[in-house]
Amino acid sequence: ICLLQINFVACQLFALLAAFWFRVYLGPSHASSAVRHAFATLFGIYFAVFCFGWYSIHLFVLVLMNYGIMSMASIPNIHRYSFVVAMGYLTLCHISRIYIFHYGILTTDFSGPLMIITQKITTLACQLHDGIGRQAEELTAEQNRLAVKTRPSLLEYLSYLLNFMSIIAGPCSNYKDYIAFIEGRHVHMKLLEVNWKQKGYDRLPDPSPTGAVMYKLCITLVSLILFLTLTKNFPMAYIIDNEFLDRTPFLSRLGYLYVVTQAAKPKYYFAWTLADAVNNAAGYGFSGVDERGAFRWDLLSNLNIWNIETATSFKMYIENWNIQTAAWLKRVCYDRAPWYPTALTFILSALWHGIYPGYYFTFLTGILITLAARAIRNNCRHYFLSSVPLKMAYDVVTWVVTQLAVCYTVAPFVMLAVEPTIKFYKSMYFHMHILSILVLLVLPIRPQAHSIRKPQNQAMQNSVKSK
Repeated sequence: ICLLQINFVACQLFALLAAFWFRVYLGPSHASSAVRHAFATLFGIYFAVFCFGWYSIHLFVLVLMNYGIMSMASIPNIHRYSFVVAMGYLTLCHISRIYIFHYGILTTDFSGPLMIITQKITTLACQLHDGIGRQAEELTAEQNRLAVKTRPSLLEYLSYLLNFMSIIAGPCSNYKDYIAFIEGRHVHMKLLEVNWKQKGYDRLPDPSPTGAVMYKLCITLVSLILFLTLTKNFPMAYIIDNEFLDRTPFLSRLGYLYVVTQAAKPKYYFAWTLADAVNNAAGYGFSGVDERGAFRWDLLSNLNIWNIETATSFKMYIENWNIQTAAWLKRVCYDRAPWYPTALTFILSALWHGIYPGYYFTFLTGILITLAARAIRNNCRHYFLSSVPLKMAYDVVTWVVTQLAVCYTVAPFVMLAVEPTIKFYKSMYFHMHILSILVLLVLPIRPQAHSIRKPQNQAMQNSVKSK
C-alpha cells in the first residue's frame, strides 16, 4: 500500500511540474492543437505505465475497444453500446480485484484510472448521441450546451481519455471543455460571458491559475498532514471492536463514529485537491468570474470542503462530495432514466465503485435516507423559516442529523465486507434505517418537480404559459 501511495504522489507531483511546463512552453500560442494533444497523451501513457506496469494494458484495451464502438456504432445506439462495454469491462476488473487483492489494495490496483476512463467514455458517448442523434428541442439546456456534433479523431479521443492531467486521479471533464482547453478557447469562452467594458477594462484580462494552484497545494499539504496523523490513529475497524462495543454507551459510539469518519476524509481531500491543482497548473479549469469579480478556477473541483463540513442536508453533502462523479451520474443516468431516477443513480454509483458488498450497503442505505430526508424537508422546513432563532435551531439540528446520517451510511463503504457491516449496523441498532422507514410511512411524499429533466422547448413553453 505504501508503494502505491508513493507512486501516486510521485506521479502527481511530476504531473504538476509537467503541467506548468505544458502551459508555459506548449501553450496554444506556442504549439498547435495536434502537438498539445500528442504530448498530453504520451505523458499520460507514461504515467499509467510507471504507476501500474503491465496492468495499465487494461486502460488501453478499454479505450481502443470503445474507440471502435464510437467510430462504427450507429448514433441512436452509440451511448448504449459504449455504456455496456465500458461498465462491463470495469465490472470484470472489479471482480478480479476480489480474487487478486482479497479486500486489500496492492501496487497493481489500476481500478481508479479505469473508473475515470469509464466516466469519460460514457460521458462522451451520451453527448455525441445528444449532438448527432437527437433534435435540439429534445434536449435540456445543459445537454444542448455540452452536445458534441462530430465524432472525434483518434488523437482527440486518446488525448481526452489518457491525458496526463487526469489519467491517475481524474477528474472527469466534459469533452467540449477539454477540446476548448487544448485549442486555447477555454478561458476566452468564459471571459466573454462578462461585460468587461462596464468594469473599466479596455481588453479581456488574462487570468493566471498560479494563485489557485498555490491555494490548492496548501490544502493538499494540510490534508496530507491530517492523513498521516489522524487516519492512522482512528481506524474505522475500531468501532466494531468487541471491547469497545462492550464498554462504550450508544451516544459515545455515535460520537466516535463521527470522529473516525472525519479521520477517513483527508485521504480524499488530498488526492482530489492535488488532481485539481494539476489541471489548473496546465491552464485547465477556469470557470469564470464570481460576484466579487475574482477569477474562479473550480470548473474541475471535486469537492467543496466548507459545504461538506457544514452541510445541513443529505443532498447538500452529496452535491459537494466527489462533485464531478455526481455530475457524471446526473448526465448519464439521472437525466436519462425513464423511471426511479434516484434509485437507479445510486445503484449505478455502487456498480461503478465496485462489487464489494460494503458499497451496496452504503448506496442502498443512501437511497432510503435520501428519500426520507427529502420527505422531512418538503413537509417540515417551511415551519422553521418564520424567524431567525427558529431557522438557526433547524440548521443546527439538521447539521447534526446530516453528519451522523452520512457517517452511518458510509461506514460499510470503508469496511467493504458483509460481516463487519452487519456487526456495525447491529451495534447501531439499525436506527437510521428504522427512522427513515418510519418517516416514509408517516409523512406524505410530494411528487418531485423534474424541471431539470424537461426538454428545453417544453420548459420554455411552460414559462410562456405561466406568463
